[in-house]
Amino acid sequence: MNIWNKILEELNQKKKLVLMCVLDSDGSSPGRQGFKMYVTDDHKLEGSIGGGIMEHKLIELAKSLLDKGSFQPFIKKQIHRKNIEKEQSGMICSGEQTIGFYHFDDSALPFLEKINTNSKSKDHPFLILNHYGFNLIEDEFTTSKSNFESRSPKEWTYKESINHKLMVHIIGGGHVGLALSQVMNQLDFHVKIYDERNNLNTMENNSYAHERHVVNYQNLTEVIPDNSTDFLVLMSFGYRTDETCIKQLLNRNYRYFGVMGSKSKMETLFTSLLTDGFEQGQLDKIHTPIGIEINSQTPMEIAISVAAQIIAVKNGKFLIN
Repeated sequence: MNIWNKILEELNQKKKLVLMCVLDSDGSSPGRQGFKMYVTDDHKLEGSIGGGIMEHKLIELAKSLLDKGSFQPFIKKQIHRKNIEKEQSGMICSGEQTIGFYHFDDSALPFLEKINTNSKSKDHPFLILNHYGFNLIEDEFTTSKSNFESRSPKEWTYKESINHKLMVHIIGGGHVGLALSQVMNQLDFHVKIYDERNNLNTMENNSYAHERHVVNYQNLTEVIPDNSTDFLVLMSFGYRTDETCIKQLLNRNYRYFGVMGSKSKMETLFTSLLTDGFEQGQLDKIHTPIGIEINSQTPMEIAISVAAQIIAVKNGKFLIN
């Protein structure tokens, strides 16, 4: 459940709360742009704006604001260095962040309902947080990046797409596919999982995937689009099904293409693909052995290692094997 749904639940219980949102961040700031956290009038906490002593101090500030009643939105800059006189966060990790403070009560219920409705649509609504308050607008230009503009400490605009999610395609609905679906769901990816086996219990019990598809692996190109922003993970039942899937998808362009398998298995598979006319440059796009090396053993450990590798690629911190 995303933070907006949780805020909606709190307001439906007649609570008031302060939303803190990281509107802008720079350098090694622990709170990145888009991080959100709220504090209710009964001191319940949800989310994070970066942790540490900074977060503790701002939570206390939010509690004091709730004691005083409603307030106009304002921003507070936090600089994570000791060698400055003003706006010190108390942290020394370098970087800085700008946090917006917003008061929510039951008057915001229509806004939250609107977010809930639009987040399930195929349109491209954008959240606006500014010095006036909060709103939703439609924008025909879709972007995964948030945008912050500040004309002065008292005039600013923050814009964020509320239903743009990175897409991960998981081919193979077994135990590891189920675990990876759970992890990627919690990382706020849109999860699609595919398998060609009917009545597979790990597919039927997969409540974490947003979409589940039973499909003949020979027809994968009909259900998985060619999209350079998508992440693709192949962990099918065996060698032959892996080979079938790779042949279907290797000519396409994905942001990440990972295949689960032992080193010896993948060497044999790559030799076969080269014999069938694929080029080494195409094979070099594949991340295998899949995942970050943590000596993972269980399905969840494997899933965490794969998710870590995907995050590294997403954040531009990983070189292809």
